[in-house]
Amino acid sequence: MRETGDVRIGVVVLGTVEEPGTVRAVAGGRLYVRTGNRAEVHDREPYLAGVREPVGSCELPPGARAEPAPDGGFVVAEAERVRALADDGTVRWERGHDTWHGGHRPPRAPGAPAADPRGRFVAAAVPTPLPADEVARRGYGRDRLLLLDAATGDVLDEQPVAAVSGALALEWREDGGLLGASFWTAWYGWASHWAEASRRGLRTVGGGPDRHGLAGFVPRTSRLVTFRRAEHMSLDDDRYELALHEAAAPRPTAVLDLNDLSWDPENDDFEQVHPLDEAHLLVTGDHVPRHGPLGPAHWLLAADSLRPLGRLRYPRPVGDVVTAFGDGTWLTREGGRLHHWGLA
Repeated sequence: MRETGDVRIGVVVLGTVEEPGTVRAVAGGRLYVRTGNRAEVHDREPYLAGVREPVGSCELPPGARAEPAPDGGFVVAEAERVRALADDGTVRWERGHDTWHGGHRPPRAPGAPAADPRGRFVAAAVPTPLPADEVARRGYGRDRLLLLDAATGDVLDEQPVAAVSGALALEWREDGGLLGASFWTAWYGWASHWAEASRRGLRTVGGGPDRHGLAGFVPRTSRLVTFRRAEHMSLDDDRYELALHEAAAPRPTAVLDLNDLSWDPENDDFEQVHPLDEAHLLVTGDHVPRHGPLGPAHWLLAADSLRPLGRLRYPRPVGDVVTAFGDGTWLTREGGRLHHWGLA
């Protein structure tokens, strides 16, 4: 497959705006913008035209992890609680838990909650302390994934997960039909699964291969992608790998060893995977081309097979930070500016 690295795919710039914070796409054609402890939600098109009029905003405590809620406001994870806030900062509900542990001082949650796009549920993770007679041996048990009622914060279901407060990522499919969950624990890497949610609880319908985290749902399809990173925690942990899944299928429908794209696998790294639309995936990383120095590279893959299509050719510098919109366009960052791109 290495000849794919010589295939260059053109892109066109659709616009550029100034932005000092971080930007992510969220449900309803909106953007979540985080600058320091301030969280804002903007309608996407006005924002990309330079209009700065948030449809929702709040100030968050230091270290808080937050996500917008589809009906306005935010769901927030902190050291000892999960809360739902209205746009004006009013607390809609609050659920306390034992203090998060891990390497952060002061303590903070390892990831943000996730609000169902249909406004029914909130998914959040909480720690599990052990009885006093077990603390000396292990300290903490497996974290728990909670399914909460979005209106009240009541617990509808809780399940132990394969992690002890390393990192987590929770993501709902755009129709709210599936919840994807990924959890990272030192020396064990990532583990992922996806589940259907109802008021009866969570029903797991699939899971990623060993050390794979969820990379994202492919828009307007029943497919999703998982990603294994080379974390070099053991002698055989040097592989970057993608797997493509049908949501309810027991095994991946396609697997790609990303090192197959490399002329120099020992120096190439792959950072993130972003579903661009139902037909394309964008993979970011550092790449040593056949003739030239190591530098940022963006690969384009077929979203129905993981077939490599080539590398994107940009007319200006880009890094590894990408915001994909699911409609075939995406943002990259250059300094304090965001560039909006589409395929040529």
